[in-house]
Amino acid sequence: MPSFRNRDSGPLMLPSIMYGTAWKEDRTRALTLQAIGTGFRAFDTANQRKHYVEEAVGAAIQDALSSGVVTREDLFIQTKFTYADGQDHRMPYDPNSDARTQVRQSVLSSLQHLGVTHIDSYLLHGPSRRTGLGLVDLETWRAMENAVDENIVGSLGISNVHVDQLAALLSRAGIRPTFVQNRCFAAARWDQEVRTLCRAENIIYQGFALISGNRSLLQTPYVQSIAKRHGKTAEQLIYRFAIQLGIVPLTGTTNGAHMREALDALDFTLSEEDMNILLSYAAPRS
Repeated sequence: MPSFRNRDSGPLMLPSIMYGTAWKEDRTRALTLQAIGTGFRAFDTANQRKHYVEEAVGAAIQDALSSGVVTREDLFIQTKFTYADGQDHRMPYDPNSDARTQVRQSVLSSLQHLGVTHIDSYLLHGPSRRTGLGLVDLETWRAMENAVDENIVGSLGISNVHVDQLAALLSRAGIRPTFVQNRCFAAARWDQEVRTLCRAENIIYQGFALISGNRSLLQTPYVQSIAKRHGKTAEQLIYRFAIQLGIVPLTGTTNGAHMREALDALDFTLSEEDMNILLSYAAPRS
């Protein structure tokens, strides 16, 4: 499992695969609890009611803790700060306040939703603009750094980021990002530019949409053949490919069998030849 170091603590272990909790609405609590029971130990959410029910994720975590299925130390909990234009009317902060106040209100709200005193990883859900970074992005990052200084957040990261934006953040951040979380498409060479920068800067890359964004690749005879050779599904093959590429994959499956299959993607290895073919395969995005 990839390891990382919180700013003022020893190394922690990030499980090799994460469970994503977006778009589950009233099923969020039950599915998160099911994922814990299946064996997932890393969970991604956001304080963005438009697409997540962070409070239900927290309820599932508390269910698991109170029943003794896991301890808090077993779990890696990641959530996000989302700008107002990514929210609906159910905002976790005063939209008329400054960036520092918004971040603090959102962090405190997340702690309450999740029922914890410490968030392992806190991400900026995406920059405020399509290219470069705006002043508000740097102000927001400084506020996120304050949460690390207060020891209510362990590590920081950024999602939905282009390579130029990540480079700009690295040049300005007081506390550098530990994580990047991006959509990862074969058509974009698996986000090669961002992954390359992450590797050079010792940043852990988290990939999402690995399955939903690459359906055409999963259906190719080559992928089907190699999956059959290993006695695995095409989805498991992509998860394994991602892991060997240095990506921590996210899965948001709502199917219990698929949850188990995702975790079973950890018990086989792809050859260098298979890896190179998959890495070079520029299937159209799907």
